[in-house]
Amino acid sequence: MPSIKKIFAKDGLLTETLPGFVPRAAQTDMALAVEKAIKRKSTLVVEAGTGTGKTYAYLVPALLAENKKVIVSTGTKNLQEQLFHRDLPRMRDALGSHKRIALLKGRANYLCDYRLLKHSNGTQLMDKQQLADLAEVRRWATTTRSGDIGEIKTLAEDSPILPYVTSTVDNCLGRECAHYEDCYLVKARANALLADIVVVNHHLFFADLALKDTGFGELVPESDVIIFDEAHQVPDIASDYFGEAVSTRQLVDLSRDADAIARTTLKDAAQISAVADKLIAHSADLRLLLPENPQKGASSDLLRADDITAQLARVNDALEGFVRTLKIHLGREKELDTLYERALQYKDRLMRLSEPAQPGVTHWYETTPKQLVLHLTPLSIADKFADIVADPKRSWIFTSATLAVGKGFEHFTEQMGLADADTLALDSPFDYANQALLCVPRYLPEPHMPSMREKLVDISVSLVKASQGRCFLLFTSHATLRDVAEKLSERVTNKLLVQGSMSKRALLDAFVADKHAVLLGTGAFWEGVDVPGDDLTCVMIDKLPFASPDDPILKARVQDINQRGGKAFFDYQIPQAVIALKQGAGRLIRDAADKGVLVICDNRLVSKDYAQTFLASLPPMAKTRDLATVSDFLHTLNK
Repeated sequence: MPSIKKIFAKDGLLTETLPGFVPRAAQTDMALAVEKAIKRKSTLVVEAGTGTGKTYAYLVPALLAENKKVIVSTGTKNLQEQLFHRDLPRMRDALGSHKRIALLKGRANYLCDYRLLKHSNGTQLMDKQQLADLAEVRRWATTTRSGDIGEIKTLAEDSPILPYVTSTVDNCLGRECAHYEDCYLVKARANALLADIVVVNHHLFFADLALKDTGFGELVPESDVIIFDEAHQVPDIASDYFGEAVSTRQLVDLSRDADAIARTTLKDAAQISAVADKLIAHSADLRLLLPENPQKGASSDLLRADDITAQLARVNDALEGFVRTLKIHLGREKELDTLYERALQYKDRLMRLSEPAQPGVTHWYETTPKQLVLHLTPLSIADKFADIVADPKRSWIFTSATLAVGKGFEHFTEQMGLADADTLALDSPFDYANQALLCVPRYLPEPHMPSMREKLVDISVSLVKASQGRCFLLFTSHATLRDVAEKLSERVTNKLLVQGSMSKRALLDAFVADKHAVLLGTGAFWEGVDVPGDDLTCVMIDKLPFASPDDPILKARVQDINQRGGKAFFDYQIPQAVIALKQGAGRLIRDAADKGVLVICDNRLVSKDYAQTFLASLPPMAKTRDLATVSDFLHTLNK
């Protein structure tokens, strides 16, 4: 096999075998650095600007590594599938490699035959839509080979039938299940154990790493190389999984599972239904004590309310009674024994999360329309993750288009405890100076002022008209999004595609299909969205994406950093906002032929001392403060 340099060379193997492949020096540099990290069992952090071709840059050395088991973890399931079904097979064929590859998703993506059989005729709790979705799953179940629910294209990603036909760590019977030998999840994990390269996603990696989930826990220790693509997401995802949580929904699901057993296989155990009903009622009442609109806050604030603490005590008492009742019937039914273990875990977790927070962690809560969730989150994962990286010694690769702040990687490496990591910053090959224009409009109100919303509407109107649609309008809050969308609809005739009106995929498809459409979105559209070509010529961002000061985790981290002598605003809040802004800005130019305008409606980019940190982190675009110049630029693209 030729060397990395020859493979990526102008007359090399990839040029010969991949139609349209164009050699890029930055891509070769990254591939060489990855190859070096694999050989040395070292840690590498790479920022690869948009267009570098980072996917091929890590896949080639991964496929060339002899006798190495590789895990590639991606940011989302969509990227995971793209990598497994398109990029990895293409590169494997180009290199003539015979390495075995496998795709492994979280258990919630696989059909559970036991639960499908259990609910095959529906339940009294299912509505018409759930019963229709159940029928669809049952039809598909007779033909599927993988059991991957994603194969059912007509089923919504958030279909309420999914909890009835998939398992969780809590309700899986494991080897005690009569369907264990035919379990789709077990088969997927068996394939992963045999594969040379396994494609997972960050949530699966950290969930199973933290929970020591059966099966995947055997995969990580056996791996020699771990590659994180879209690695900028890793610190927050890892923090979630290194913490703990318990929700009223979990308690309700636990109770309903127990009640189902009492009504079918243990009909002489009516007391189980009684304690289950009591736990459901008290859990529901706890949620009803909080406002209907979703919110987040510190658990200490929640527990200062007498009615909350009193109701929480009732939930604890109901859960204690539930545990005692199930204990009486242990050994009579395997699933009941599993429910008992779940109940003990929830009981212990609820007790810990109801106590005052210990140093180094924060206790917080959030509500959705149907549940209350109590969380415990570590303020730093650096020490814990450093231990994971250190032993056993192997290769760790972290890459993304947005890891550096300015040209430095300290923010990321300190968050992750990667003190000894090698770092590499590779600029995008795109000609931003000629392809893109950055505008911070003049005469903007301060971001917090009420008049700013009207100004955003005015700017949006001018951009939509100049670009004839083909705009992304990105916002840092749902409230601003809704307000601007409503007012914009009265002033333009273009089709407005508003986040929340349909699925993300459907919105993107509709945007590409209608050459004059305008898409309005929040965080979901700041990253992981690829619209190359002239379908997208303008991106507007309402303001610098600082995290909400009311966010309970942010509050706790800010307090912790300041107490330790740091300056949280400069050490944490600005770097986090810089990376988020780079992600949003990255939607604009996706290939060498793209042209467009980025408009950031925040005068802090010119008035504050820290503005240079943001500007130095953005691609080197031509700059203007004049919206008329922006309109002229966009008009030239429409000729």
